Amino acid sequence: MTYDDVDALIARHGPNYRWYVTIAGITGAVAMVLSATIVNVAIPSVMGAYGIGQDRAQWLATAFIATMVASQLLSAWIVRALGERLAFLIINFVFLVGTTIAFTSQSFELVIVGRVLQGFSAGTVQPMMMTLIFRVFPPQRRGLAMGVYGTGIQLAPMLGPMLGGFVIDALSWREIFLVPVPLCLVSLVLGIIFLPGGLSVRDLPKFDWSSFALLCTSIVFLLSAGANGQRFGWTSDMLVIMTAIALGAGTLFVWLQLRSPSPLLDFSLFRNAQFASAVAVSFVFGIGNFASNYIVPVFVQQVQGFTPTLSGLLLVPAGVLVISATPLFGRLSDRFPAHIMVMVGITLFACGNFLMSWADVNTTFWTFATYVIVARFGMALIMPSLSASALRALTPEQLNKGSGTVNFGRQFGGAFGITSLVVFSEQRIQFHGEALTATQTPANATSRDMLDQVGAIMSEAGVSQAFQDSGALYYLGKVIEAQARTMGYQDGFIMISIVFVLALIPAWILGRTKRAAARADAE
Repeated sequence: MTYDDVDALIARHGPNYRWYVTIAGITGAVAMVLSATIVNVAIPSVMGAYGIGQDRAQWLATAFIATMVASQLLSAWIVRALGERLAFLIINFVFLVGTTIAFTSQSFELVIVGRVLQGFSAGTVQPMMMTLIFRVFPPQRRGLAMGVYGTGIQLAPMLGPMLGGFVIDALSWREIFLVPVPLCLVSLVLGIIFLPGGLSVRDLPKFDWSSFALLCTSIVFLLSAGANGQRFGWTSDMLVIMTAIALGAGTLFVWLQLRSPSPLLDFSLFRNAQFASAVAVSFVFGIGNFASNYIVPVFVQQVQGFTPTLSGLLLVPAGVLVISATPLFGRLSDRFPAHIMVMVGITLFACGNFLMSWADVNTTFWTFATYVIVARFGMALIMPSLSASALRALTPEQLNKGSGTVNFGRQFGGAFGITSLVVFSEQRIQFHGEALTATQTPANATSRDMLDQVGAIMSEAGVSQAFQDSGALYYLGKVIEAQARTMGYQDGFIMISIVFVLALIPAWILGRTKRAAARADAE
C-alpha cells in the first residue's frame, strides 16, 4: 500500500498543511465524540416518547459505546485497506447515515441502529486521526499537535449535554442528533482536500474476522443480559442462554487470542503485573466516568425537576475547570509517583459521588455542581498518570498493542458501567418503593396527616367529596414514587463510590510492582 508523500503534500498546500490535517481530524472526531454524551440529557424525553423504561432507554448510550469499543480494533485495518482519505470519508458518511436514521426513525429499535452506526464511526476515527497526526508531524512537534487534538476530544463530552439540553428545550429530543452534522460536513470537505490518499487494493491486509465476531457477540449478549434482567427475570431461560453465549464467546475469543501470532488484544501483556493493574484501574475508570456522565443528567431531571438545559449546564463548570487544570496535572504526574496520583484521584472521585448520594429535590444547582467538580477533578488526576504508568511498563515493541488494550478496557468499562448502574438503580427504586408502600398503614400518623391536608386543599378548591379521598391517595402514591426514585439513584451514587474505593487495591498494587521492578533493575 502506498500513500501520498507527506513532503509533497506540504509543498502543495504550504507549511501549514500539518495543521490543516489536524483541524480536519479534530472537527470529525469532535462531531462524533460529541454524539456520545449529547443523548444523556435526552433519556427522560426518550422514555416518555416511546413509553419505555430506563432499562431500554439506556441503550442510546450503551449501544454507541459498545460499538465504539469494538470498532476501534478495526481502525488500523480500514486505513490499510482504503487509505486515510477514503477511510475518513467513508467513516464520515457512515456517521451521517446513522444520524439520519436516528433522527427520522419512528421506532426505538431503529434509533438504536442509528446509534450503532454513529458509534462505529466514533470508534474508528479516533485512533486513525491520532496515527495520522503522529505521522505528519516531526517528532519535536508531535506533543503539541497531540495536545491540541486531545483538547478538542476533551471538550466534546463536556459540550454534548449542554448543547443537547439547549436543543431539547428549544425544539425536541430528535434534533439533538443533528447538532454534530455541521462539524461533520466541514470535516468531510477538509478531508477531501487535505488528507493523504493513494492506495493499492492488491495489498489488502489480513484481519482476524472470526475473533472479531466472537468479541462482538460476547459484548452484545453480555450487555443485553444485564439490560433485560429486570424484564425477563434473572433466572429465566432467556437470561441463562444469553449469559452462556456471552461467556462462551468471550472464553473462545481469549483462547484464540492467546494462540494468535497477531492478536486483536494481546492478553500476554497481562503477565506484567504493573500493566495488568493499570488496565484494571482503567476499566474501573471507564465505569465511573461513563456511568456518572449518564446518571447525573437523568437524576437532576427526574428527581430535581431540572430542565434539559439546566442538566446540561450542570456539567460545564467541572468540565471547564478540569480542562484548564489538565496541563498542571500532566506536570504533576511527571513529579509524583503514578500510583499516588491515581489513588488521590480515585479518592476524590469516590468522595464526589458519595456527596451526590446526599442530594435530593432540595439540593441547589451550585451545590450539586460543586459535587461534580470534586468528582471530575479526581478523574483529571487519574488520566495522565494512569496512561503513562501503563505504557511505561511495556517495551517499545509492545506500545501499540498496550495502548489499544488500555483504551479497550476503559471504554468497555464505560458500556458495562452504564448497564450495571441502570440495572442496580432500577432494582433499588423498586425495593424502596415496596418498602415505603409497606409503611402506609392506618397507624402511620405522618401519612394520615398528609392525606388530611391534601383533602382539605382539594375541598377548598371545590373538589367534590367523592374525589377527595382518591385524589389524596393518588398524590400519596406519587410522593412515594418520587421518594423511591430519589433513594434508588442515591444508592447508585453510593455504588459508584464503593467500586472506586475497591479500585484502590489495583492502584496500590501498581505502586508495589513499580517499586519491585525498580529494585530488580538496580540489582
